[in-house]
Amino acid sequence: MNITTIGIDLAKTNFSWVGTDKHGKIVFRKTVNRGKLLSIMAQCPRGLIGLEACRGAHDWARAFEKLGHEVRIIAARFIGPYRKGGKNDHNDAEAIREAVRRPNIWNVPIKSADQQAELCVHRVCQAAIRERTAWINRLRGLLSAFGM
Repeated sequence: MNITTIGIDLAKTNFSWVGTDKHGKIVFRKTVNRGKLLSIMAQCPRGLIGLEACRGAHDWARAFEKLGHEVRIIAARFIGPYRKGGKNDHNDAEAIREAVRRPNIWNVPIKSADQQAELCVHRVCQAAIRERTAWINRLRGLLSAFGM
């Protein structure tokens, strides 16, 4: 098989993926279990892989890059216009594959594990601030019921 571009729709357990040749002709449409994806991608010829930006995309992108693939993460809003038919995993994978081949589509930079860890710390801090503010406002409301 002469696969040059792959679009993968990441999910919880089963991933849909579509591969095309250099002419854009679909060579395969498959569904693969999460545990088998990396070993299958290690056997694929090196090429361009498109992923939709989601919670696990950066981790998968780093793993695919270690295997020698070129990986691009695309924001979901740029993938929708390329979807043909209804929204399902195979159509999403095909739309991702189509979008990743376009030169004018903006890609999300792949974050390192350290960058993601730092982002997690910021998100936890922001959540704590929101919760603290909610508790203060709740307490203020309850105290006002007693004239305080």
